[in-house]
Amino acid sequence: MTTVASNVELAITPLTGTTGAEIRGVSLREPLPPATVADIAQALFEYKVIFFPEQHLSTDEHFALAAQFGEITEGHPTSAADKGRFGLNEINYSERRKAYAGRQDPARKPRRDGWHTDVTFMETPPAISILNALIMPERGGDTVFANTQAAYEGLSAPFREFLDGLVAVHSGEESFGEQIRANGYGEWDGERFTELRPVEHPVVRTHPETGKRCLFVNPEFTSHIKGFSRRESDGILELLYQHMVDQRYLVRYDWQAGDLGFWDNRATMHLVVIDYGAQHRVIQRVTVKGERPY
Repeated sequence: MTTVASNVELAITPLTGTTGAEIRGVSLREPLPPATVADIAQALFEYKVIFFPEQHLSTDEHFALAAQFGEITEGHPTSAADKGRFGLNEINYSERRKAYAGRQDPARKPRRDGWHTDVTFMETPPAISILNALIMPERGGDTVFANTQAAYEGLSAPFREFLDGLVAVHSGEESFGEQIRANGYGEWDGERFTELRPVEHPVVRTHPETGKRCLFVNPEFTSHIKGFSRRESDGILELLYQHMVDQRYLVRYDWQAGDLGFWDNRATMHLVVIDYGAQHRVIQRVTVKGERPY
């Protein structure tokens, strides 16, 4: 598939039958024509996650690119995540490995290998995340993305109807509460807070650009479904989590240093595959402000 816009030809190669595409034929280091921005956004909404190999953007270029797709939001609600620059979330996985060594609570319920949708524990999760791969392991360190629109559409009609009216509670306390208290505060949408209060989102949200319905729960931050017993809620969520990571809805990407990736946070969840041992992995992420799910 090839899209032509304002003298810029986007060579789009789908990576699976449902999810993910690689795009070549455009440099993201310079301002893009509006038509090309629109075409990239359309590709993102269609494929849910898109990758641009060998871009090698500087941090300033990364920010300039992201600003063409919407308002940049805080890098992460934890106040120390931005490394002193608003909107930047840099993750050095070697530093994170050292910081968390020996801190895992053996009584803590294990999460599903890190599957999550970014920042759903806030009232307005980000719309789009844009990742710049700075340092990648020689082997391992892929990211797997799940298409939650396709997963919703893959459910039976009666079960979709049952889910459509449900509300889920999301919380970041288990993952980030300790960090918020250590920093003294967090920040999101320009407001500071000192505790992570649970928020409510629909189990099935409507995508504001496409009008499509997407599952909007994830193992990392979804606590329970409102109005159900814990046993009932856990059963529904476990069924959904198993379904959402069915191979039909997944794409796995082997990053190389210099690659850039966009994912639609309204219609995906993802995980980093922790299979790279002591190798170094560093990424920078800039996010575009989102709306309250409905």
